[in-house]
Amino acid sequence: MDKLKMETPDLTKSNIEKLAALFPSCVTEARGEDGKLKKAVNFELLRQMLSDVVLEGDEAYEFTWVGKKAAIVEANKPIRKTLRPCPAESVDWDATENLYIEGDNLEVLKLLQESYLGKVKMIYIDPPYNTGNDFIYRDDFAQSQEDYSEESGQVDENGDRLFKNTDSNGRFHSDWCSMIYSRLLLARNLLCDDGIIIVSIDDNEIRNMRILCDEIFGESNYIATIVWQKIHSIKNDAKYLSENHEYAVVYAKNIGAIHINLLPRTEEMNSRYKNPDDDSRGPWQSGDLVASGERSNGHFIVTSPKTGKTFDVPAGKHWVYSQENLLRLVEDGQIWFGEDGNSFPRKKRFLSDVQEGRTPSTLWLAEEVGHNQSATREVKALFNDRKLFDFPKPVEYLKQLIQISTVSGSIVLDFFSGSATTAHAVMQLNAEDGGHRKFIMVQLPEPCDEKSEAYKAGYPNICEIGKERIRRAAKKIAADNPGKPFDGGFRVFKLDDTNMTDVYYSAGEYTQDMLSLLESNIKPDRTDLDLLFGCLLEWGLPLSMPYTSEQIEGCTVHTYNDGDLIACFDENIPDAVIQEIARRQPLRAVFRDSSFADSPAKINVGEIFKMLAPDTRVKVL
Repeated sequence: MDKLKMETPDLTKSNIEKLAALFPSCVTEARGEDGKLKKAVNFELLRQMLSDVVLEGDEAYEFTWVGKKAAIVEANKPIRKTLRPCPAESVDWDATENLYIEGDNLEVLKLLQESYLGKVKMIYIDPPYNTGNDFIYRDDFAQSQEDYSEESGQVDENGDRLFKNTDSNGRFHSDWCSMIYSRLLLARNLLCDDGIIIVSIDDNEIRNMRILCDEIFGESNYIATIVWQKIHSIKNDAKYLSENHEYAVVYAKNIGAIHINLLPRTEEMNSRYKNPDDDSRGPWQSGDLVASGERSNGHFIVTSPKTGKTFDVPAGKHWVYSQENLLRLVEDGQIWFGEDGNSFPRKKRFLSDVQEGRTPSTLWLAEEVGHNQSATREVKALFNDRKLFDFPKPVEYLKQLIQISTVSGSIVLDFFSGSATTAHAVMQLNAEDGGHRKFIMVQLPEPCDEKSEAYKAGYPNICEIGKERIRRAAKKIAADNPGKPFDGGFRVFKLDDTNMTDVYYSAGEYTQDMLSLLESNIKPDRTDLDLLFGCLLEWGLPLSMPYTSEQIEGCTVHTYNDGDLIACFDENIPDAVIQEIARRQPLRAVFRDSSFADSPAKINVGEIFKMLAPDTRVKVL
């Protein structure tokens, strides 16, 4: 039986293997930090292989900053962490398919790489804007001038500047670029082929965000930039111009595969359709029958059936229909000559013939989707008029972003969850249209300032605000939408160190003489549930599926999603339990290394599965 690695994939190694399949001559060997040989990329040869001209020099069109290479390395570096389930803080743990994950989003994204690879339909994030303001998030990634100069090589060994830095902008952007770049690299892997990512941003970093997304998602996968009117009124105290907008940058994983959904028609749009003549086909509005320019057979007489008055187009114009078709429309009552029958004719366009939705615009107005103040009122209304969070997004704004990007059953990921507006919007939309979208919220448990209203109200960190907001929003949505079921629960997971003991080694680091030192490789405070969900991450299974736990011959056996995985972590498991698990023929089976007394017992387990469940993959912790 193989051992579970219990660490995130080594993406650098995986990428090298992919390159080796395409360009075997570009993959060589090099010694790592441990002195052992491993595969490496000959980048100079790879560059030449990808060019039809001889490459000389280092000139290239590229976007770079201090720390970019380190950000790439950091994104690809494996970690030994896990997500620990917290049923007590969850809502409807056994039935919900929604997730709320507490922890650093870079590490969480790494842990989700296997379980949600290519499964997320929409990613929405509202990251720090790098404004320098002291929000609840640490929203200032500016380096000191000294740090920036040292890292960028702008000072020599004596501390003197190598060149005059006339533009110090770089020191304000480098750390922010590194922070967002590594996360977007990992996020792209999670998007399905027809997936969409939407990033909120303002003028401080819109330029860099576009360039970063062009590089990560591909310039050809850029869809649009939505301009949202975040402030409804003019700020008269503005220094120069009143900045009333923010942006939402929209990219596709594969623009050839995506579909942007229509938004529902507004009442105002429908109100333009009337029915003054009680037409049986319903409300309508009229449109022109005349176009500019002379055209052969474009002039002829049209007679009002009611009054007999005749009409022709003026010089330089023409009817948009042929004489035969226009006369047929007159007979069918589709041409309007005014209430008295003496007005110039116009074509009826019926509401019933109009498409059910409206094409989304790149300009989203405050009166249509809300603004900063309305969003603040929404959160305050849920928390007894307490202002617990600065600058949330309006639910309607997020709801419409989700509407245009997803279908029923889609997974929506937000790894800068904040006050959990995205979760609120997913639940609201599901209640309204009967959808079954699932959300994954990820948020660092950033402490609230002890002087803040949130802290005084009993919320020590942002995660506590977010979880409580989801609980309260679900109750309100249910009350406002009786008889419309939706998933208002969520499973809580918290990022933690690996379930394995501190003397844990990766699979490739074990040697025979170490085995006697490893009496138990599981930390003593870890439960069966910790181990079960750790195995799901290792084996790339989603964290939202149902599972059962039962007693068989005195042992606790966990069955995940009707046999995707069966696990038993008890000591000294009897053969009868092994045989029962094998007879159920799960896709995967997991046991603890210490579940078996000795090596012959392990061999016996392997033989049982070969006989009763030859297709089951068996591993041990």
